Formats: sequence, structure tokens, C-alpha cells
Amino acid sequence: MGHLVYGGTMYEFEDRLLAHLQVVVERKLMKMECFFLTWHPQCLADTEMSVWISPHSPIAFHFSGSREPKISKAWVVALNAISHTSRGLMAISEEDAVKYLRENPGVR
Repeated sequence: MGHLVYGGTMYEFEDRLLAHLQVVVERKLMKMECFFLTWHPQCLADTEMSVWISPHSPIAFHFSGSREPKISKAWVVALNAISHTSRGLMAISEEDAVKYLRENPGVR
């Protein structure tokens, strides 16, 4: 399990999901975009967490695995598309990303 460190707090994510979030977060921050990042923590059933991500606050990604996770273009495309909705960037599984792209064929 890896960690996103933001605002002095560590948030735990599975390494592969964290790697995909990192790609999308980096792209948004390079464009100076602010947004919510929302997820369901594995350790807290039925709980949703959100943090407001701003280019003016330091952020760090720490991975526990020794190998760099393989990045899925489809997963990144879905996460990026979702990040432009009113809910902001939602941390979804690769399976849910594929489903999202099937249900939204215009997203690329």
C-alpha cells in the first residue's frame, strides 16, 4: 500500500490506483487547477473522504512496491474525464473505469 501525503496527513491507497491518481493529479496541477479528490478508504466501510487539492499546497506520493506499476491509458482517461465533473476526481477501480468508458463512449 502506498500513501498520498497532503496537508500533513497520510492517506493510504493501493499502489496501482495511487500511480494512476498521480498521473491525473500531476496533469491537473500543471494546469493550475484546484479540485476535490474523493475516495472510499478500505479501512472505513461506507465512508467517503474528500480533500481539496490545490497547486499551492505540497503533495507527495509514496509507493510501497519495488516495481513501478503499469499505467493503463483507459484508466487514466476515465479518471481524467471524471475529474471534470462536479464531484471532482473520484478514485475508482480499473474495472469501474472500463465500465465508465463503456457507458460514456464519447470520452477519450
